[in-house]
Amino acid sequence: MQSRTGRAHTARRAPRAATALASVPAVVAALCAAVPAGAAVPAEPAPVSVPAAPPPASVSAPAAAKPDWSAAPASGGGSRPSTGGRPYFYLEGRPGTVLEDTVTVTNSGPHARIVRLRGADGYTGDAGAFAVRGPGRSTASGSWVTLASAKVKVPPRTRADIPFTVTVPPDAVPGDHPAAIVATGGGRDAGVRLHLRVTGPTLAALSVEDVSVVRTGGGAEIHYALVNRGNTALAPRLAVRADGLFGGGTLRRAARDLPVELLPGARVRLTEQWPGAPRLDTADVTLTATAAGGARATATASYSPFPWAASAAALLGLLAAGAGGWYLRRRRRSRAGPASGGARREEGREGPHEAPGARELADAGSGAAR
Repeated sequence: MQSRTGRAHTARRAPRAATALASVPAVVAALCAAVPAGAAVPAEPAPVSVPAAPPPASVSAPAAAKPDWSAAPASGGGSRPSTGGRPYFYLEGRPGTVLEDTVTVTNSGPHARIVRLRGADGYTGDAGAFAVRGPGRSTASGSWVTLASAKVKVPPRTRADIPFTVTVPPDAVPGDHPAAIVATGGGRDAGVRLHLRVTGPTLAALSVEDVSVVRTGGGAEIHYALVNRGNTALAPRLAVRADGLFGGGTLRRAARDLPVELLPGARVRLTEQWPGAPRLDTADVTLTATAAGGARATATASYSPFPWAASAAALLGLLAAGAGGWYLRRRRRSRAGPASGGARREEGREGPHEAPGARELADAGSGAAR
């Protein structure tokens, strides 16, 4: 089923998108709050910058000038994208449907600008930020995007609207399928987020894995991994608790938002600093991760300030087991020793003096003599 065309689609989809954002992508709004439209998109695998970082000291002042072109979702009702426009695309449809929208490229410079456009898969980068696949490397939702023109020449101080479609495959699984429209021109890339949801059952599921606590010079570091086991994007929160064996090293860190966008199937390794880790006490450290939609996971790890503690405990265990085995063998021998020894002495006493049948022969001989 074909959806509405570009501008009409934008204006009339707004109530529906607002409803969706209220139910699940309240997460979407939170995830995108720090990602402005047209944010710079470094080459893969670096994540999208939020916003463009200041230039290094070695870069000359002209190179640090504000970009003279931008990309953003087209605004409805004739309003300009820079005045109250949408910060990202949000599209939703069932498998097999075709969704439509429009991206706007604005050239505010004094010269014409040639910009190339493409769809790209979105994924969670190593640091937990949103990132996009490089050219020719999109095999998922980015490959569902078809632009009316992959290359556009924008006159100076002019904007160009480029319609595009998203064809949802018939076998697409329900849930979130993050993507982006990436524009390239003038030696830089700019990306516009595309939150695509395939209609159907959704599941918010999260796990905390590979937890370990390592002693550092000024305390300890808690290493762990967060994994999105569901089919919706998650903005996780983390709470940390530690209880010392002798009452020391207590840690109570309330749940707080993490600077992570955990897309479906993503796995991110993170580190939590623990400056007040005990120096003479062991502790059990518990991590509790939560996210919208009822996702919750807990994992625990043991901490010891002594690197040899685990080896010493294992050695003591082996020594105790060996001593216990030796003691049991000694007891068995002491119980079995007298009985078996007496039997051997009895056999030894009878053996040399009286062979089997000798008594019967002696009795027969004495009878014959009589």
